[in-house]
Parts: sequence; structure tokens; C-alpha cells
Amino acid sequence: MRKLLMLFLLGLTLAGCEGGHVSFPVSETKQADLPPEIEVIRLSRENIDAYTQPEIAPKTDFVPQAQVWNYQVGVGDVLNIEVFDHPELRLPPVEGNSEAEPGFRVQANGTIYYPYVGEVPAAGRTPDHIREDLTERLTEYIPTPELQVRMSGFNSQSVIVSGEVKAPNTQPLRATPLTVLAAINAAGGFTENGDLSRVKLQRGGRTYNINLALFMSGSGPRHNPILVANDVISVPRRPTREAYLLGQIADPAPVDLSIEPINLTQAITRQGGVDERRADARGVFIFRNKQSGEGITVFQLEIGSPAGLLLGTEFMLASNDVIYITRAPVSKWNDVISQLLPSIGFGRTIETVVGE
Repeated sequence: MRKLLMLFLLGLTLAGCEGGHVSFPVSETKQADLPPEIEVIRLSRENIDAYTQPEIAPKTDFVPQAQVWNYQVGVGDVLNIEVFDHPELRLPPVEGNSEAEPGFRVQANGTIYYPYVGEVPAAGRTPDHIREDLTERLTEYIPTPELQVRMSGFNSQSVIVSGEVKAPNTQPLRATPLTVLAAINAAGGFTENGDLSRVKLQRGGRTYNINLALFMSGSGPRHNPILVANDVISVPRRPTREAYLLGQIADPAPVDLSIEPINLTQAITRQGGVDERRADARGVFIFRNKQSGEGITVFQLEIGSPAGLLLGTEFMLASNDVIYITRAPVSKWNDVISQLLPSIGFGRTIETVVGE
């Protein structure tokens, strides 16, 4: 209701205009008659610093993680175990199945079965821990055995990447760490509508926000978390954030603020600049709802000199700003004259015809 009231009051203020054109009082004298809900701020070098910052970017949540990544074996993983100088302990390839992963598969109970020693715990352990355990067990049968334990198949742990990426998928975790950004790249990267500043990471019943836009620009926390099993990454669609340019401008249109911060002069320039024949250089207004929701702030910038345009480069636009450039009084008079001239010319033609 408050927003509707503000729009209504603003509509009343803007509606009383000649020839169907929107207008807003330019002089301080006339602005004194505006409703109290409308506050006018004249931008100057003295106060511009208060409006030079873009809207606050989404924060990055800290995601707890280990400092060092050590892959822990899980059920379904396949281990390649080699005992040097003992080829008889190596599993032969599966005949007729070239895609089969050679090695010892971790069973449902979390163990592998190895010759001589029987079941060996594997799930929840690193390959190095399994190697140490096997080495100790084999010493009863082989003097000073030398072993190598490597991962042959990564099947137990994965993460999901969904949302605004080009190829949503499920990715296995491997011996090398997988970060949020690397997982998104492996899913084809962001779509053109993906919101880099609001990437969601779901882990253990919690949801963390990761602002990768700040990370990639180098202007924010260097936080690109390493993923763990069952993590879910979701890239949301970038929300619509626009400012609206109206009035005496070459190409009135919305301006997209969702990709990068844009200042007032940038926005005007991207839409072809002001219509210098019609625009009132004293009347560049930016209408913005107050954060409290009670009232409207109207910023006024004079661009009749280069100093005004330079000042506009420091004024950052916010979502739903309405930029309106008023008509110069002489432009209104010229329009009236241009409408009268054809009538005058037609009247003179009639007089000439009648006179003949």
C-alpha cells in the first residue's frame, strides 16, 4: 500500500503537464510545493560521495573445510594394488570386458579381499593407510614387501551441479580436490542467465551462499571451497535488476544492472545521450524509493556543463531507479509554433485562392 501511495503521489506531481508530456518542477521555489513524502536532493561535489557505492553485493558464507584434501576410499571404489616382484598377486583383467576396472572393488561391508591376508578394511581410509595396513599383514608371507596402492575407479563419492549451467551433471570426487568453480566449469560453465553472486552450496543440511563474482574479480574473499561427498551446487537464475530511462533521451529504455554496476552518465550514454534540442540540462532527475518504504527521494543533477556529466559518473544507479530528463521550456514553445505554422500556411493559401 505504501508503494502504491508513493506512486500515486508521484503520478499527481508529474501529471500536470502541457501537451501530454511529463514534467517535474526544476526550480527550488516550485519544488517547495511538493508533498512532504518527496525529498529532493540536488547532487553536488559536496554530497556526491554518499551515492558513489553500488548496491551491496551478496555476501560469501564461510564454508568449513579441511586444509588438505585426502581422498577417502568408499564402497564401490576400485583399488589397484601392486606388490613389486610378485606379479602373481596382481588381478588379471576381466576377459571379454574391456571397460571393467581392474583391481579390488570395495565391498558393501567396506572391505576388500586380498590374497593371503583375507579381508582388509578399506572404506573411510586413504590409499596410503590401506598400503600401510597391507604391508604389515603381508610381512607374515613375504619378506619386506613393497606395495603400491592406487585408485583405479572412483565410484563411491560424487557431487551434483544444477541450475543455470550449460550441462548439469553429477561429478565423481577423485584424488585431486574439486572446488566449486572447477565443478561449475566441468558442467559447461554458467549460462548467460546464471547468477555468479548467489551460487548455493548445500552440505549437511545447511545452505551456503558463494559469491563467485567477487572471487573471480579479485575484489572479494578468496573463498572457493573444496567439495566433499554429497555436496549439491545450485546456480540460480540472475534476478531482473533494471533502471529505467525516460524523457528527452535518444533511446528511452530499461538499463540492465544485474551484470555490472552502472553509473548515471554511463546509462545515459548507452542509450544515445540526451536530446540536446529538447532536454532541459537543469532537469535530470533520478526517482528512488526510500529504504523505509515511506516516501521517494528525487536526485537532481544539472548537466549543462562537463562538470555535471563528470559528477554523473560517480552516481551509481540502483535497481528500480527511474531516470527522467525533462523538456526545456523553449522546446515546448517550438513544438507549439511548429504545430501552428501549417495552419497559418494553410490559411494564407486560402486567402490567396479567394483573392484570385
